[in-house]
Amino acid sequence: MAIPWWRRGAIYQIYPRSFSDSNGDGVGDLRGIVERLDYLVDLGIAGMWLSPFFRSPMADFGYDIEDYCAVDPIFGTLDDFDLLIQEAHARGIRLLVDFVPNHTSDRHEWFVASRSSRQSPKRDWYVWRDGRGSSGPPNNWRSSFATPGPAWTRDAATGQWYLHSFLPEQPDLNWENPAVEAAMHEVLRFWCDRGVDGFRLDVVQKIAKDPLLRDAQPGKPATWEDWQPTIHERLRRLRAVVDDYPDRVLVGEVYILDLPRVMTYVNTGDQLHMAHNFVFVHLPWSATAFRKAIDDFEELATESAWPAWFLANHDHSRVATRFGEPQARTVLLMLYALRGTPFVYQGEELGLPDAEIPSDRVIDVDGRDPERSPVPWRPPSRAGAGAGFTSGEPWLPITSRAEELNVESQASDAGSTLCLSRRLAALRESEAALQGGSQRTLDAGDDLLAWLRVGDGQRLLAVANFSAADRQLRLAPDLPGAAEVLLSTDPHRPAGQVSLQELVLTPSEGLLARL
Repeated sequence: MAIPWWRRGAIYQIYPRSFSDSNGDGVGDLRGIVERLDYLVDLGIAGMWLSPFFRSPMADFGYDIEDYCAVDPIFGTLDDFDLLIQEAHARGIRLLVDFVPNHTSDRHEWFVASRSSRQSPKRDWYVWRDGRGSSGPPNNWRSSFATPGPAWTRDAATGQWYLHSFLPEQPDLNWENPAVEAAMHEVLRFWCDRGVDGFRLDVVQKIAKDPLLRDAQPGKPATWEDWQPTIHERLRRLRAVVDDYPDRVLVGEVYILDLPRVMTYVNTGDQLHMAHNFVFVHLPWSATAFRKAIDDFEELATESAWPAWFLANHDHSRVATRFGEPQARTVLLMLYALRGTPFVYQGEELGLPDAEIPSDRVIDVDGRDPERSPVPWRPPSRAGAGAGFTSGEPWLPITSRAEELNVESQASDAGSTLCLSRRLAALRESEAALQGGSQRTLDAGDDLLAWLRVGDGQRLLAVANFSAADRQLRLAPDLPGAAEVLLSTDPHRPAGQVSLQELVLTPSEGLLARL
């Protein structure tokens, strides 16, 4: 059986505001992505996932959607989107879009109608309730953002409270209403009919809530899948919609720090194809911790389950800032060499750190500006302050490291993180064992994470040194004594034959070898 496209290579996350600006207004756009498609080809990605580009007031930078089936003018037009799909497909690149099912903008026509009157036909499309007591919200639920506090806002015109898991400008849809679910299915069909290859489902666990709206208890979230099968039934129906189209994929942002619960979203084979593993994202830099997370997934997974590995996105500090620059190179090797699909956030292939954001340039309500800084394409000394991202003023400051970490400079440096990323993608493409082979972790010595990939008559050994010091590799005697180094994150290590009994990994080095 052929390996599905979404298992073969990496999926590259594009945050459109910060990827490439085609018109000089300082904000990235769809035409800018079209202009950079050949760069993505050189990266060897299987597909790209676009964060929201829909019409939006931008209270949460596109995750507050005013129209699910329209492109916001700041990003371009539907014609621009159609061109992007056409040009991406012509280059063999698939395209996923961000589907935000939990909430809309408060300016969406559905919510405008819903809040207009208690008798509105759209009233039950959102979660409205009377307050508790003389002036309190219906329950103690809190917004996922710190600033709003309570997850409820009172609407003076109708005297009731509406639920918003995030900002007040992002009212939660009521998925208990079949009309809401049907409307959201139509959104999926709209984009599938335009040729998209799948969806990333934003905070998908939140579309199932306690229908009784009971107070949250310590350790018990407001989502209610532990008690009711509602979420899984809804996911099966979403899956059925996309299964009407060939080769589509559903990837869920299941932000639950409990892996057994996350696995219920992927183990049955009829819900999500993949779920982002946030347990993995929150690990400390420890070989023991990473090995346990990898083994736990394998132990809990059915045949249907397939991992989605990532350590950075538009909501989390960059790997080079959290763990260090050499570690960021080793993380890339881990993502590409582990059994599963690598998800690479734009700029991670360059080893970008978080950008420095002066206090007068802070924009995001939840402090996520540093990881959303625009991509530097050229040295500022030659391209100006926009570093090739824009000919105008970037909407957020570009990293102060742009002179050395930009795409143009790294492309001509064989030891750069960009060139390492390209080599990893090429190995993933050429080595069948990395696409669909089996995997088991190995005892390898202190601070070393090692795993074996086996498939199509090949055996590949991957090792990551989590220490800031040299570490001797110590493998079981039943493994071969020699191997061929295919790639190392240490640019000074040559490829070729090595003795595994004598192999010493340098600080924070990652290595891939053929046994």
